[in-house]
Parts: sequence; structure tokens; C-alpha cells
Amino acid sequence: MSRPLPHRSSMADESDSTHGGPNSTKRDGPKGGEDDFVPSKLGTKQYWDEAYQTELETFRDIGDVGEIWFGEQSMGRVIRWMEKAEIPKNASILDIGTGNGVLLVELAKEGYTNLTGIDYSAASVALAKDVLQAEDLNNISVKEVDFLSGSGELKDFDVCVDKGTFDAISLNPENTNEVRIRYVQALGDALKEGGYFVITSCNWTKEQLLHRFCSGFEFVQQLPTPSIQFGGKTGNNVTALIFKRLH
Repeated sequence: MSRPLPHRSSMADESDSTHGGPNSTKRDGPKGGEDDFVPSKLGTKQYWDEAYQTELETFRDIGDVGEIWFGEQSMGRVIRWMEKAEIPKNASILDIGTGNGVLLVELAKEGYTNLTGIDYSAASVALAKDVLQAEDLNNISVKEVDFLSGSGELKDFDVCVDKGTFDAISLNPENTNEVRIRYVQALGDALKEGGYFVITSCNWTKEQLLHRFCSGFEFVQQLPTPSIQFGGKTGNNVTALIFKRLH
């Protein structure tokens, strides 16, 4: 078995009730509404280029892969669902916004063989490739691709996984609603009919995600996430949903 990947404490660890990825929004907005989202530098390519360049240099210096979005629990949750859903080991799986590529590593360890990671940051792609090479995983494709480009390069995937990417996209200070619409369109293009979309979010509530992905997708189930207490109230800081692409 491959060695565990060294990493720093994640800024998106679910055990921390104040963090959960690029969280720059309130969670108590109107049902299905989006007017509580606050644009942020976390929605810009420049931010992620600089962040992953730092992560890349750190990995090459001391072998630390950096942040694991939403903590290791989130990866385990996705993999457990795939096993229960009997997703074939040779199913084509797309990691949208792969970051450091750690999810691809974990999927490969579980025996999944047809894996692709994409990110619009060249530094992210370089980091993911270095991490995969360090794990002797040389048959995984990682590409520098802007998911919103509409280039048609991404097609016929059985499963698309998003762990925080839609959150970040949603915080884009420019053309905010347009990029969210383009994301849904790009997802429809990338998934084959009957394919599954697995999204983990800290910025969007279940109701908001159901509203955003109501066209062309069918809600399948919500995955359980840890409950937190804050201000005397109990709730979930992370939402994980499964959708299926309709014809």
C-alpha cells in the first residue's frame, strides 16, 4: 500500500466549525436564494495561481502536499458512496478542480483506474503531477483546463466530483451569475446521460444546490456530514449531494 500523504492541517477540515473551504457567505439566506453570497478574491484565478505556486514550492522542498479540502473525511465519504453505488472500478471519473490531486491518489488506492483531474491553475497541475509521481501513479491524466471554457474537451464521464470548486467559482467578483450558469452547462456537457455528480460544499445549502442544479439533473441523495453546534444551534457546515444527469 502507498504511504500516507503528509499534509498540513486543512483550512477546510470538517472538525473545525469555523472553516470549510472558500467560505465567504452566510448560510442562512432565503431558501434557494443566492443574494447572500459575497464576492471574494477566493473566486479569482490569480488567488489560486499564487496559492498553488506556494504549495508546489513547499512540496518540492519538504514533500508536504498542503491543504486537503474539507479534510480526509470528505474523500472517504465520496469513496464510500461510490462503493455502495457499485461504481465500476473502470468508470471514467473527473475530479473538477483537482488542486493537489490527493483525491485522485485516494481513488487510485481504492482501485479506480480511469481517473482524470483538471484545474485552471498551471501550478495546481504541476503540484498534482508531482504528488502522483511521488506515489508512483503514472497512469492518471491531469490537465490544465478551465472547466468553464466550453471547449468540448471534457465528455462522457461516468462520475464528476467537485470538492469546493463550485464554491470558489461562485465567489468570482466578476460575472458572478454568468459563471454559475456556465458551470452547470459545462457539467452537463462533461457527464454522460445517467452519470453522477458528487458535490461537496460549505457555501451552498442543500436548498440552494437543488435550485441551482434543477435543470438537467435529478437529485439522488444527500450524504451525511458531521453536525456542529454554534451559538446554541445545531447544523451542518458542509453539504454533500449526489445528482444524476438526465437525458
